[in-house]
Amino acid sequence: MNALPLAGITVIACEQAVAAPLATRHLADLGARVIKVERPGTGDFARGYDETVRGMSSHFVWLNRSKESVTLDLKHPDAKEVVHRLIAGADVFIQNFAPGAAERLGLGAEELRARHPRLITCAISGYGSSGPYRDAKAYDLLIQAEAGLVSVTGSEETPAKSGIPAADIGAGMYAFSGILTALYEREHTGVGAALEISLLDSLVEWMGYPFYYAEYGGTPPARTGTSHAAIAPYGTFTAGDGTDIVLSVQNEREWAAFCRHVLDRPELAADERFDTGSRRVAHRRALEEHIAEVFSGLTAEQVQRRLAAARIAHARQRGVTEIGAHPQLVARDRLTEVGSPVGPLTAVLPAIGLPGRPARMDPIPALGEHTDTVLEELGYDSRARDRLRAEAAV
Repeated sequence: MNALPLAGITVIACEQAVAAPLATRHLADLGARVIKVERPGTGDFARGYDETVRGMSSHFVWLNRSKESVTLDLKHPDAKEVVHRLIAGADVFIQNFAPGAAERLGLGAEELRARHPRLITCAISGYGSSGPYRDAKAYDLLIQAEAGLVSVTGSEETPAKSGIPAADIGAGMYAFSGILTALYEREHTGVGAALEISLLDSLVEWMGYPFYYAEYGGTPPARTGTSHAAIAPYGTFTAGDGTDIVLSVQNEREWAAFCRHVLDRPELAADERFDTGSRRVAHRRALEEHIAEVFSGLTAEQVQRRLAAARIAHARQRGVTEIGAHPQLVARDRLTEVGSPVGPLTAVLPAIGLPGRPARMDPIPALGEHTDTVLEELGYDSRARDRLRAEAAV
């Protein structure tokens, strides 16, 4: 059986929270060996975010399968030497220390790449390594606010943050794709690269449509809940049995079909309030009243049957607790199990699948679980390993 594409690649990760761990988990999914360096005693602080997964943190369980955990106190010279020895044999070094901290530890990109020209370094920060916000705290909510995401999310009355850590996820995915790009380039040049990813840059890129809409339209997109600032009908409507149905009408053909087959009111297609996309947006409230009136007399099954017959894009608005039983995920065997310190846990298979090569779904590590094994690989004898443990315990 063919190995996964990143088999043989070693990643050293001084990481915590979401962005960097997300990037390295994707690398591990594709076969890379990821050695996660954590603080003795507490480890990655995401381990303590909550205790909802049989005592483990939901964030940590999501982001850290298939990794090896090594505990080192980087304030001690002996521990720093261990990290340097690990990096000497690695392909990638990723960190999301506070700006300047890596350099103070002797782990800055310039110093490392001078020693190891083939090494790919990746630094993830909130705002980047320069500029007036360089040293500002950069929690996900703060970045969502600074990037404008909060201003376009929520209801007309109340702005809201995204329900998932959008800034962290964006930065983690750009770090992942940047590292893959640098590995590909290194195959041709023999030379690594120094990558710098910021949460603000990542999320601002995702804000491209609202930016252009406001820059050239004169006003920002309105907050419309699950509706769309520029398309109607679009969003969530409730059937008579209380089920929420999400639908989207994208063009005039669909609008006519929606009126005829779903609403059973073909005359609405030519109503001068609704006969173009911009007019439907302008008269959104009146339009939605027509839809609500019809849907209130139908069950969700009846609504979906009509939408399917009219070939209108639609979905059920599901709660998070319903995801694991989603019929599409179940039919495609997208759920599996991973090991953990608290026993087997349900997990979703990686989104990147390779035919004929089963996904890597190795256990979530206990804090420091692999410290002795990794130190022994580096040539440290039992006395040296005991000394490092004693230093970490101080």
